Amino acid sequence: MAARRDSSILAGLACAVFILLCSVSEVSSNREGRKFVTFTVATDETDGFKRFMRSADKYNIQVQVLGMHQEWLGGDVQNNIGGGQKVLLLKEALKKYKDDKDLVIMFSDSYDVIITAEKEEILRKFDDFNARVVFGAEGFCWPDRTLADLYPEVRLGKPYLNSGGFIGYASELYQIVSHTSIQNQHDDQLYYTRIFLNPELREKFKMKLDHTSEIFQNMNGAGADLTLKFDDDKTRLRNRVYNTEPCIIHGNGPQKLVLNHIGNYVADSWSFDECHSCKENTFSLKTYKRDDYPVVVIGLFIEQPTPFVPEFLNKIYNLDYPKNKIVLFIHNHEEHHAGDVQEFVKNYGGDYKAVREVTPSMNMNQWYARKQGLSECIGVKCDYYLSVDADVQITNPKTLQILIQQNRSVIAPMATKYGKLWSNFWGAIGDDGFYARSDDYIDIVQGTKKGVWNVPYINNVYLIHGSLLQQPKTMPNFIVGQLDADMAFCASLREKGIFMYVTNMDTFGRLTTTTSYSTEHLHPDMWQMYDNRPDWEEKYIHADFYKMLDPKTEVEMPCPDVYWFPIVTETFCKHLVEEMENYGEWSAGKNEDQRLPSGYENVPTVDIHMRQVGFEKEWLTILKDYVCKLQLKVFPGYFSPAQAIMNFVVRYHPQEQPFLRPHHDSSTFTINLALNKAGVDFEGGGCRFLRYNCSVTNTKMGWLLMHPGRLTHYHEGLPTTNGTRYIMISFVDP
Repeated sequence: MAARRDSSILAGLACAVFILLCSVSEVSSNREGRKFVTFTVATDETDGFKRFMRSADKYNIQVQVLGMHQEWLGGDVQNNIGGGQKVLLLKEALKKYKDDKDLVIMFSDSYDVIITAEKEEILRKFDDFNARVVFGAEGFCWPDRTLADLYPEVRLGKPYLNSGGFIGYASELYQIVSHTSIQNQHDDQLYYTRIFLNPELREKFKMKLDHTSEIFQNMNGAGADLTLKFDDDKTRLRNRVYNTEPCIIHGNGPQKLVLNHIGNYVADSWSFDECHSCKENTFSLKTYKRDDYPVVVIGLFIEQPTPFVPEFLNKIYNLDYPKNKIVLFIHNHEEHHAGDVQEFVKNYGGDYKAVREVTPSMNMNQWYARKQGLSECIGVKCDYYLSVDADVQITNPKTLQILIQQNRSVIAPMATKYGKLWSNFWGAIGDDGFYARSDDYIDIVQGTKKGVWNVPYINNVYLIHGSLLQQPKTMPNFIVGQLDADMAFCASLREKGIFMYVTNMDTFGRLTTTTSYSTEHLHPDMWQMYDNRPDWEEKYIHADFYKMLDPKTEVEMPCPDVYWFPIVTETFCKHLVEEMENYGEWSAGKNEDQRLPSGYENVPTVDIHMRQVGFEKEWLTILKDYVCKLQLKVFPGYFSPAQAIMNFVVRYHPQEQPFLRPHHDSSTFTINLALNKAGVDFEGGGCRFLRYNCSVTNTKMGWLLMHPGRLTHYHEGLPTTNGTRYIMISFVDP
């Protein structure tokens, strides 16, 4: 009997489960075929609106847009009450649905809203409310705080109505928007609030609030509640307080920038596998003939003494873009760089469509100069405007093409300072209006996350779509209160609802550090090896230096145990000689030498010590980081501490000191760096090693001879018969 009873119970349970499954299946099927219409209000196709429509498209939600291209009469809803126009537009749109008791209508704002779920999920969650109308909820009673006490008590969740998103049946919603009159400039949230706070109307329309953000997440005051949930193929916003995944994300109040950050990920924008939004709405210049490329104005801004300005200008010239499609606008505020700009314009200006130069003598401040750059773009009817500050070294010649093809309103190529997390964008802005670190900033800077990121601040280098410059409401501004030009520029774009992007999908270049840059030297770039090592190496270290470190690369040995290496560029040699001549205090070439602790030089030369021109610290670093790596290759087993007391440039001249008598060096090994060209700048000269009767005469500019000191390599300086010969000598590890 017991077994039979158990069998009967199991059969009953199975039947109940089957009926339940059939019921769920029927509800699901009915929900999929259910009538569902979504409305929004937007009078302009802003970047926020486009993002909203993209998210709707991702989840196959058809949106009817109300008010597009109409004049907005609803007041300044960002900073004050307003929005009544939205109620009036929705009322007109709902007329044809006013008697439909089965049609579900969803309404949401658009400029600051992102949809993150499909219709089926939204309808399922709506059904769970057992209501005819559901409004989103928030933690602030806006716009009339005196109404707070009239709200029903809420045990869990946000208590106050928010009008940025709601869902309900058409018949009830039409009655709500038609209940009382409202003017365009009146407040829409106050309108809906008064209806909700009327117990009779609340019951009549079966209105509820989404207190725990099942459907609508209003972000103002809830930032700490939210986190991004990453799955393998999708990203959702999660409210960790209520353990919900909202479907409609509303960046109300001051949460616009946080919404922009979230928008980088949700609505199928980005996953660890791929940046989906990065490829959307892009185009390829490969479909254009180069004569049909867009016209670009490039604004170059030299606002302070900046290292490596000639290289900066040359990299602009090396951009892979037709020069006849580029207009250059150059604002140079620094007399120190006047010669660099003049030489660049003289050599390359004729290749461009046009060049306009603002010189230091014009004394134009950067706020006005940057505005003039935009005016130049408007004047030539440009398609794009690229702004580049002098502290940006664009190393990728394709940068301009890549930025144009991304097809964004404003986009910057990511650039960082050498060895630092400092970049040309901010991931977030603090309450004080300045830099704040977003949770993904380091990942973006270090390239752990690749993508095209909506950010609140960019600087130094960015591309502006020419369409923004055609009307005042989208025209960027460089003067906003007391803000610096860069802060004002970004603040004006944020105020206008124009998104700024930074891309790290490619490597574009780097920022130079300017804080330690001093113009006291003739060639200040020589002193930049610590703050700007990559740029310093590019300018001053020989292109073949690192090849010499390859074990497979054979090293020339012109005499026994005398090795020959390329190490520095001809530019380094030229600049070092010019620094020495500019200093001008050459020694007399006599034994008495007060520069030495002993006051006596056994084998005197006409020279200037590195310490005299303030370059000894830098030269000892060159010994340690470059020379000693070469030494270890040819003299294995000896690990040099890179010490050198004697580091000096020698000048040989027939009427001054043409040669040097035979001698040993007080060193473990000696380096002899040729600073100018044999047979061109001078004749004769060279070094003869007496024991081996071997001479090196055809020295190469930028190449150093390395040989043992003290006992084995007794040598002499051969006579310079014409011109002036310069060499750099170091007695390493004396």
